[in-house]
Amino acid sequence: MIKSKIFGDQKSISHYFFNRLGGASKGIYKSLNCGKGSKDKIANISKNLKIVSKKIGCTSGNLVSLNQIHSNKVLKINNVPKKKLTGDAMITNKQNIAISILTADCAPILIIERKQKFVGAIHAGWKGAFKGIVKKTIQLLKKNGCSEKDMIACIGPCIKKNSYEVKNDFFKLFKYKNKKNVNFFTFKGKKIYFDLSEYIKSQFYENGVKKIDIIKKDTYAPENNFFSSRRSKKNNHNDYGRNISAIMIK
Repeated sequence: MIKSKIFGDQKSISHYFFNRLGGASKGIYKSLNCGKGSKDKIANISKNLKIVSKKIGCTSGNLVSLNQIHSNKVLKINNVPKKKLTGDAMITNKQNIAISILTADCAPILIIERKQKFVGAIHAGWKGAFKGIVKKTIQLLKKNGCSEKDMIACIGPCIKKNSYEVKNDFFKLFKYKNKKNVNFFTFKGKKIYFDLSEYIKSQFYENGVKKIDIIKKDTYAPENNFFSSRRSKKNNHNDYGRNISAIMIK
């Protein structure tokens, strides 16, 4: 589990970026797999989600997650939904409802708006980031009376540049959208690497949010103890677990 230093003085907020340790799952899902979309035993996933809920400080029924689809869809949560909603980001100003994001190399992002007392959680892989999910989340917060100057954000553990090799078509896609995007790529011989964290950070800056923390943990590196889609594929596993990140107003 990791907490953001930038959130340290926010005493009314509970948050964690969880790694894969401390759960009930076995095998390739060992041990805190929180992804119901995986092929893990649902009983183990339920146990893991109860562990997470207890650590965050909410009842297990108040831990809200989404059917994530790599979109730019952002939802406002006013109460615990009766069925799982579809989208890739949430905001709420309700107490004791923990909003959570599942990742396995994509970036989990947590946001606090200090004045209006809103929190946000974003799932941002390259597709969601490319589609502008950061901007959409900031816009929805602003529609609810929030201000960029009162927002602080933390980009959680995700795949880092040295592990994120991409193809030339990927690079061209970003370059054609905005020539400045070239700055987020590194070339080593014939190989191209993409810096997802810095790309996301730039989107916060462009939309007026300047107080940003980046957790410098690479989910691809085995020693960091995170689930990784890319590493699982490299190891010829037929599935992979999901890390969970959550935030709640107490």
